[in-house]
Amino acid sequence: MAQKITPFLWFDGNAEEAAHYYVSIFKNSRITEVTRYTGAEPGPKGTVMTIGFELDGQQFAGINGGPQFKFTEAVSFSVDCKTQQEVDEFWEKLSAGGEQQPFGWLKDKYGLSWQIVPSVLGELLNDPDPQKSKRVIEALLKMKKIDIGVLRQAHEGQ
Repeated sequence: MAQKITPFLWFDGNAEEAAHYYVSIFKNSRITEVTRYTGAEPGPKGTVMTIGFELDGQQFAGINGGPQFKFTEAVSFSVDCKTQQEVDEFWEKLSAGGEQQPFGWLKDKYGLSWQIVPSVLGELLNDPDPQKSKRVIEALLKMKKIDIGVLRQAHEGQ
């Protein structure tokens, strides 16, 4: 069944490289289609114009549109992580060659922004005890990569 809404990512000549990179990071991922410039369009004949790919079942499309548009933090992809091992793995792989930012945010080597977020974060932040939530926020504000153990300790007042 086709996905109703598909993120369409604009690249400057490296859409195929980026798609293969992302597919190598996420499980259950694959390249689904490649369309090449035929010579009738503005891109170099035979090079990738668009590429379809899935990341853990989520469909994406990439286009080699040129240098006119760049990625910004105004759009990011959030990766839900069940364990610290998942946080560590996605953080290391996606931030390689990119930029690590505060609060679990990073930019990958293509400039795309990601949030690497442990599933438990929402539960800890939404605790009915405002002091527990406050301690979690205070701990989070000191982090780049999110550390679940440190957040749990802050939550418990340790």
